[in-house]
Amino acid sequence: MLSSNGARTPPGASLRTCVIGDIHGCHTSLQALLKKVVDRADTLIFLGDYVDRGPESKQVLDTLIHLAGTHPHVIFLKGNHELMFENFLMGSKRSTFLRIGGRQTLDSYGIDPTAQGKVLKQLPRPHFDFLENLTLHYEDQHGIYVHGGLQPGRHLSRQTPEWCLWVRDRFIHSSYNFGKPVIFGHTVFRMPLVEHNKIGIDTGAVYGGLLTALLLPDMEFIQVAGEQAHPFPETL
Repeated sequence: MLSSNGARTPPGASLRTCVIGDIHGCHTSLQALLKKVVDRADTLIFLGDYVDRGPESKQVLDTLIHLAGTHPHVIFLKGNHELMFENFLMGSKRSTFLRIGGRQTLDSYGIDPTAQGKVLKQLPRPHFDFLENLTLHYEDQHGIYVHGGLQPGRHLSRQTPEWCLWVRDRFIHSSYNFGKPVIFGHTVFRMPLVEHNKIGIDTGAVYGGLLTALLLPDMEFIQVAGEQAHPFPETL
């Protein structure tokens, strides 16, 4: 078997997974992090929230779409901000999207947010397809991956978008054992949260924190500087 850098993986060797936290339009940070991890993992998993708040959401999606065509195995999960972007493109919840960082996303595309009915036509088709094909969760031998969290006691196949995209405290404060560690983003921590049943790796890149990747099974955290665009949230 060949690894992502072309080297032959010994039989029985554990394949490496690299999980990357919330990017939020921080394209410079994303580029710096990819240089450190892209050749070290057989699978790359992105936990969602690629857009909003940061200055270069379009450029982030351009890079991720290109990466999908050059790396052998890349998984893109949906974040709540991708859901809100989709809703906006379809003409609903416009004020909510603009309030939570959508204006910066539209600026990166050169799109006027007041152009009623024309926004969808201005989005590159590959970007719309990318948003439409995001998945809620993923599982491999190392863990379970999701943007927000999982509902304790509920099978992975029956998890709902509300939990996968939006949950915070009810998941974070749960000691439920899902059988594997759940690696998630969405909730910002100054440093990664590491517990027996979960690992949170959104370290606030768009708040001047860090953009974090986790290499598994090594349990190695790889981080680069984020981009100061918003005050760091008081509630972590």
